[in-house]
Amino acid sequence: MPTQIAAQRRWDRKLPAAAKQAYRAGATRGQVAVDFGAGPAVIGGATGRLDLTGAGPLGPPATGAVRWSALDDLPRCTSLTWAGPDRGLTAALTDHPIIQNLTWTDAPSNLDLRHTGLTSVSVRGPIDLLQLPEDLTSLDLLDGARVHAVTAVDHGRWLNLWISSPTPTVHIPAGLDQVRELRLAGRATIDAAPLRVLQRLETLWLDWQAAPGALNDAAVLAELPRLARLTLTDAYDLDADTLPDLPTLTSLAIHGLRRTAATGIKARYRGSDTHLSITGAKNDIWLAANLTNPLRDWADDDPRGGAAACKAYAAAVRAVDALPVDPRDPATAAEPILRSFVRQLNRIDERWELIDTLRREQAGDAFVALATRAGVPTDVADEWFDDWRDF
Repeated sequence: MPTQIAAQRRWDRKLPAAAKQAYRAGATRGQVAVDFGAGPAVIGGATGRLDLTGAGPLGPPATGAVRWSALDDLPRCTSLTWAGPDRGLTAALTDHPIIQNLTWTDAPSNLDLRHTGLTSVSVRGPIDLLQLPEDLTSLDLLDGARVHAVTAVDHGRWLNLWISSPTPTVHIPAGLDQVRELRLAGRATIDAAPLRVLQRLETLWLDWQAAPGALNDAAVLAELPRLARLTLTDAYDLDADTLPDLPTLTSLAIHGLRRTAATGIKARYRGSDTHLSITGAKNDIWLAANLTNPLRDWADDDPRGGAAACKAYAAAVRAVDALPVDPRDPATAAEPILRSFVRQLNRIDERWELIDTLRREQAGDAFVALATRAGVPTDVADEWFDDWRDF
C-alpha cells in the first residue's frame, strides 16, 4: 500500500543532492530569475505552485524546446500546471520527483507518468491510456476528460478518484474497477448505472452542479455490496423513496435538498444503523426563486448576506436578459450591469464578511457566466472581476 513514508523514500532516492540540500536548508527564500524558454522572469525562490499554461515570460515558448532545467532553481516547487503536448514534461517530472501535484489539460493520448514522484494528478483531454505512478493517491478526471484506460496499482484500490462529468452518464475508465472512494460531480442529472462496475466502492459522493439535482437508476447503488458512506450535495430532486435500501450503509450525509424531502428521509432512517446528517434543507417557496441561482448556498451560513447575494445575482440576470438581442458592442452594453453586480458583492462582504476563498471562486464563476450570457469574452470578464472586486 502506498504511504507517505514510501513517497518520502522515493523522494530521497531520486532528488538530486544539491536540490535536496537547498530544499531542506530553506535556501530559496529570496527572488530568482527563471527562464523556461520564453525569456527570464523573476519569481519567489520558495514558489510552491507553478502555472506554465499562460502566455508571458513565465510560460514556455510557443515553439521550440522548453528549458525544464529552470526547475532546478525552484527546489520548493511541488505543484505544476501544464497544457498541451508533452514537450519534455514527463522527463522533467521524472528528474524532479519533488513535484507531487500535476494538473495537465489537453493532455496527449498516451500519458506515462509511472516513473514520476506524483501523488496527485488532474487531467483533461481524450486520453487512450493513462499510466500512473505507484505512490499516487488522488486522480481527478476534470470536466471534459475522456480517459479510456488507466494503469494503476491494484486497479485503483488506493486511489481517491474524482470525476467531473458534463453528461448524466459518467464514463468510468477501464482499469479502475477496484476503486474504493469516488467523488462524482455532475450537472442537473447524474446516472448511477455506470457505477455498477465499482464493486469495491465504499465511499461515494454525488455532487450536483446545476438544478434540479436528479438521480437516475438509483437502484444500482444497491448492487454495490460494500457501499458504507454516501454523501449527496444539492440533491433537490431527491425524495424519501429515491434511494434503495442499502444494507451496508453506515453514514448518509445530504447537504442541499427540499425541506419536505428532508422530513421524509429523517422518518425513513429513524432507528436504523445509518448515521444521518442533513443540512441546507430549503422550502419550496425559496427554491422556486433561487433553485438556479449559483449563490444559493451562501444563505446556509448567513441568511441575510446570502439572501442579498442571491438578490444581486437575480437582478443582474434580469438586466442582462433585457439587453438588446444583438448589440454592436456587447462589452460596453453589459459593463454597467456587471460592475454593479460586483459592487453589490463588495458591499455584502464589507457588511457581513461573507466571501471567503471558496465563495470568491463561486462569485467569479457566477460573474463569468453572467458575462458570457451578455456576450462578453471570458478573458475580458476575468480581468473585470479581478479589477473590480475588493474581496
